[in-house]
Order: sequence, then structure tokens, then C-alpha cells
Amino acid sequence: MRLSTKGRYGLMAMYQLAIVYGEGPISIKSIADEEELSENYLEQLFSTLKKDGLIVSSRGAYGGYMLSRHPKEITVGDILRSLEGDNYPAECVSSDGFECKKEEMCATKLVLAKLKNGIDQVIDSITLQDMVEESNTINS
Repeated sequence: MRLSTKGRYGLMAMYQLAIVYGEGPISIKSIADEEELSENYLEQLFSTLKKDGLIVSSRGAYGGYMLSRHPKEITVGDILRSLEGDNYPAECVSSDGFECKKEEMCATKLVLAKLKNGIDQVIDSITLQDMVEESNTINS
């Protein structure tokens, strides 16, 4: 499974917000410059992240964006679900009422469900705080 640029760039931007957590808002331009991303694209991503309650914005000369809560309370899963939607390797393991006539005897569905659950466990166990701490370890 492959993340789109939404998921990858969103993680990069949220990581930047986590680094400066508690220091006040940071501009999209600062994040775009640091991560070498498009400001316009980040604005689109931040609109979704804000709507989903992961970030807040403030206006004015010193305005910008901040995490809505502590980095240890925001998981990679929260971010990816906001930007990418739910992680379903196939329709048959989604919760949207998809019906398959072979469902009762399908061994593939079991594998796909385990794959989905495994991915969910990993992305839900990694917080932005974990990413910051890992980066500090790598860069020291």
C-alpha cells in the first residue's frame, strides 16, 4: 500500500508543528520552506486537518497554525485518516456495507482484514511526539 502526497506531506507538516509545539503559531510559508513543499498544497491539507480538529489557526501578523493538542495525543493514524481516509486494502474489509457473494468462504478476506488491522495498529501506536523524539535521537 502506498501513501499519496497528501499523507506524506501532511505528516511532514504536522511533524514541523510538533517540533515547535508550545512556542506559538507557525506560518505555512515557514513549514513549506523547511520541508520544501508547495504553500498552496499545504493550505489545502491544513484546511482538512483544521476541519478534523487536528490543528488550529490564528490570524494576524504573528498568526499561523498550531497543533490542537499535545503531540503525544495525535497519532500518525489520526493524520492519515484525516487526509487519506480510512485504510482499506480492499472493499470487502471496509465498513461501508460492501457485499460479496463469496464472503462466507473467502480466505483472502481474512488476510486482507489482518493486513488492515496490522497497519492500523502501527499507525495508531506512533504519535507526533514519538516522531520528534526519534528525530532528536537520529540527529544527536
